[in-house]
Amino acid sequence: MDFNMKHIISINDFQREEIDYILDQSKKMEELPQKDKIELFKGKVMASLFFEPSTRTKDSFISACLKMGGNHVGFSDTSSTSLKKGETFADTIRMYEKYSDILVIRHSIEGAARYASEILSIPVINGGDGANQHPTQTLLDLYSIKKSKGSIDNNNILIAGDLKYGRTVHSLSLALSLFDNINLTFVSPPSLRMPDEITEMLRNRGVSFSIYDNLEEAVRDNDIIYMTRIQRERFPNGA
Repeated sequence: MDFNMKHIISINDFQREEIDYILDQSKKMEELPQKDKIELFKGKVMASLFFEPSTRTKDSFISACLKMGGNHVGFSDTSSTSLKKGETFADTIRMYEKYSDILVIRHSIEGAARYASEILSIPVINGGDGANQHPTQTLLDLYSIKKSKGSIDNNNILIAGDLKYGRTVHSLSLALSLFDNINLTFVSPPSLRMPDEITEMLRNRGVSFSIYDNLEEAVRDNDIIYMTRIQRERFPNGA
């Protein structure tokens, strides 16, 4: 399967067969001796452009790059970049395109990563765009489910927390819809329920799901419980 120059922007861009391939390759990578890993990205440069705060996503990408023998450039604070002097988003990412072989981007605006992929000639990986998608987190979550349960198919999965603004749960729910005999249970306060566009896509794909406000009522008979934090930084107001 050829992934040369393929972007990772939205989990909706992937078929079941492609996800299975990535998870199989992940297992091989995990088992690969470090002396062999160090040659995989040798001589390559990754640009990590984090327009929005991050700890785990940013440093996991940098760690992976270094362990595979690559180098990295980029930023995690726009206050130290020419953006503060009026440079546009497009000009900033075009500049880093010339410095690197692949670009990882996180941005508060939905669609920013997609836009980057349309104007750049190098692969773009979406590290999270607003409340929209977080596809690489989803691939990791799927790998964790497969590793712990043996299979992603035939599982009852409870997803709880901030389902309205939590981009990880949007991507994960849509990815799970590609697998067989998946039953989803969504638990959240009424004001933070899964967006209608996500539940409508799940219905169209024939995915069984239920919605609860109370965790104690919903927690029975689930194989996986996926808990998310409240995305306070995306709330329109404090109330």
